[in-house]
Amino acid sequence: MPTKLRLGVNVDHVATVRNARGGLHPDPVRAALLAAEAGADGITAHLREDRRHISDHDIERLRTQLHVPLNLEMAATEEMLAIALKHKPHAVCLVPEKREERTTEGGLDVAGQHNQLAPYVQKLVGAGIRVSMFIEAEARQLDASKHIGAPVVELHTGRYCETTGTEREKQLQRINAAAEYAAKIGLECHAGHGLGYDTVGPIAAIPTVAELNIGHFLVGEAIFIGFAESIKRMRSLMDAARA
Repeated sequence: MPTKLRLGVNVDHVATVRNARGGLHPDPVRAALLAAEAGADGITAHLREDRRHISDHDIERLRTQLHVPLNLEMAATEEMLAIALKHKPHAVCLVPEKREERTTEGGLDVAGQHNQLAPYVQKLVGAGIRVSMFIEAEARQLDASKHIGAPVVELHTGRYCETTGTEREKQLQRINAAAEYAAKIGLECHAGHGLGYDTVGPIAAIPTVAELNIGHFLVGEAIFIGFAESIKRMRSLMDAARA
């Protein structure tokens, strides 16, 4: 039987809505607890330098109230390292970050930034935190992630989701090949960015992908059908594709 595919739900954009007006509503921690009840296997939150959505207080509350693993997305900076070492989430996913971007635009260049990234990976791993590298589906980035000591990679699926037709099929083949190669060299493989109901199936069907991280689409869909229902539908599509 295929291994169950895990679903990590990103609650960043619940906090985006809250911050648009200020105050406490809607609460991303409440959303995270609801997501876990609806079938999420873990919660992802990206604490950005400019705190545009998730706040430090959100991370504190998520860490103490969640009964499923917390995956902290963060840039490789001294500030973020100190926060991660203080709260010790289950996992940390290192991502590229530019203040001017609306969302993460691509994968981390682990191969080109090995010397810069290595100390962060070593300190996080040394603290018992599972480290993932958010990368493009390229062998050189997988090799670099393995060399740097990260046990997990997350493949960027944005280009796959943004394209159609033959180009989408090409991107899917790249992701599939990268996931197979990750397993071959002993890395656990996750995938995420931009996935929705119409794009999740082919990615979920890749047997060497262990986890998908999905957020913005689910929060948007929640406006129409509710947050729990949006997650349950995604969970159902993932399970059907994996089976």
